[in-house]
Amino acid sequence: MSKDVGHITLRGSVETVVEFFGYAINSILYQRGVYPHSTFKSVPKYGLPMLVTTDEGLQGYLAEVLRQLLGWMNRCEVSKLVVVVASEATGQTLERWAFDVQVDHAAAGAVAVPRSQSDSVREQREIQAIIRQICASVTFLPLLDEPCTFDLLVYTDKQAEVPAAWGESDPKYITGGSHEVKLRSFTTKIHKVEGLVAYKIEGAGFGGA
Repeated sequence: MSKDVGHITLRGSVETVVEFFGYAINSILYQRGVYPHSTFKSVPKYGLPMLVTTDEGLQGYLAEVLRQLLGWMNRCEVSKLVVVVASEATGQTLERWAFDVQVDHAAAGAVAVPRSQSDSVREQREIQAIIRQICASVTFLPLLDEPCTFDLLVYTDKQAEVPAAWGESDPKYITGGSHEVKLRSFTTKIHKVEGLVAYKIEGAGFGGA
């Protein structure tokens, strides 16, 4: 066996995916101006300068969401995470960043799955590509020229235990005309994450079919 062959467990894969979600959410909030740029700092991750919030309230909220996500994903109960960006004035959804989570149940049920050094390098490159797409989103998404809020939606299996603080939510789809841009995907050999951003087309949603 080659000496560069290691292993990845379900827990290790979950930690990789949840960590990615944390950085991706921060990147979306920064790039889309949901929080002031002055409330973010740069940290090195994935071979890139990543921007993360310094806002204590937001830090606490995201930490709690990611902690809950970790538990659900360790039980293979999550199928999708969605970051919703909405107008603060109207509550209307302007953007919907959806990350589908696919699980290889055979691999998830194994004690560990073989993974080579080249697999780890490929995984990082795939994550880099997604982060770079998020950072480049300002070039293809409409300008958000009004104060915005955000919400996080987690799609879980029906049998998942949901804390009392978490409520059922509607999908917060974009009403009227919208356009979608597919993002890159990455795989850990146990999980595959595929991204898609949908955004409201300016002037759509007022009258029409």
